[in-house]
Amino acid sequence: MLRRTTFKLLGAGCVGIGLLGAILPLLPSTIFFILAAACFARSSPALEARILGHPVFGPPVVAWRKHGAIGRKAKTLAVSGMAFGYGMFIYTARPDLWLAVVAGLFIAASAAYVLSRPSGAPARSTDDSPDQS
Repeated sequence: MLRRTTFKLLGAGCVGIGLLGAILPLLPSTIFFILAAACFARSSPALEARILGHPVFGPPVVAWRKHGAIGRKAKTLAVSGMAFGYGMFIYTARPDLWLAVVAGLFIAASAAYVLSRPSGAPARSTDDSPDQS
């Protein structure tokens, strides 16, 4: 009972942050809906189904679950946001070289991971179709 309640509360918190991310420019939303769906899968299948079936937030969550895919627009926004955030960090914080390099490596690795994900469902192979001859 405590575990289900904890996951339900975590899921609700992730939905709240995801909704904020939908209106605030640099706060991501999809990752929080992915986390919320995972929490609700362990606590409330009905709430999980509401996220998966949502016309705006559902398709990216389903694409992530089924194929580990991130859409092209989301990739562009994510990598642009990372670059902008790093630039603002350098400009405003004026960190020591070692910190700038460490932060840059972390952001570069994160961007490489995002870019390495497929952009959609894998294409069906024509070799799998039955022979028509």
